Amino acid sequence: MTLLVAVFAAIIATVVWYKKAPRDEMKTGFLALMYWGASLMWTVDAVFEYVSDPEGYFSPAPVDMLNDLFLGVSVVALGLIIWLVVLLIRDPKGIVKQALLKKN
Repeated sequence: MTLLVAVFAAIIATVVWYKKAPRDEMKTGFLALMYWGASLMWTVDAVFEYVSDPEGYFSPAPVDMLNDLFLGVSVVALGLIIWLVVLLIRDPKGIVKQALLKKN
């Protein structure tokens, strides 16, 4: 489930990046690369898990599937948080800088 959640997040982020490709002001390419990296990591994990236990790989317990789903959603949320921090630090539109320099 973690692989599935990460791949869907990567596909969605890539489509959003592709639509905004010439002017990627919101740094969605960075978000897509993070999710593709997570997908690659879980692909390698799935291969090693299949090699170690081929019979049990295709019949996981429901509790394990739910735990994997929560892990996948947590990683997607963490990726969004990292992306927001990078976006606030780089401040491509200058909004944070204006808010900090604004005098009341």
